[in-house]
Amino acid sequence: MNTQAEIEVPAPPLRAQAAGGGLQGILGSPLFFLVAMLLLMWALLIRPQQKKEKELKAMLAQVEKGDAVITTGGLHGKVTGVADDVLTVEIAPNVRVKLSRAAIATRSAGKAEGEKS
Repeated sequence: MNTQAEIEVPAPPLRAQAAGGGLQGILGSPLFFLVAMLLLMWALLIRPQQKKEKELKAMLAQVEKGDAVITTGGLHGKVTGVADDVLTVEIAPNVRVKLSRAAIATRSAGKAEGEKS
């Protein structure tokens, strides 16, 4: 008598094997959505902010004597002196203030507002 019985195990259906892989498995993965959200956040929030900061740095580096500027506090004036990161700005006749270069919000080359030629 044979003590070992051979049992035949049927193969699993093909549908069950294919469900775990392929494109459908990747798109349903939480990792895919995490990566997609990070890319979307970078494209909509981080990249535009980096571009704006780069433009501001370039503008601040170009400020020179005689430029009309507006400070972050809203003061309008004309740059009368430049020394490294400190600018002397005339905000009224014979009224000059020293400002950090970082305090400049906008710049326009040439004459200050209200100045006659």
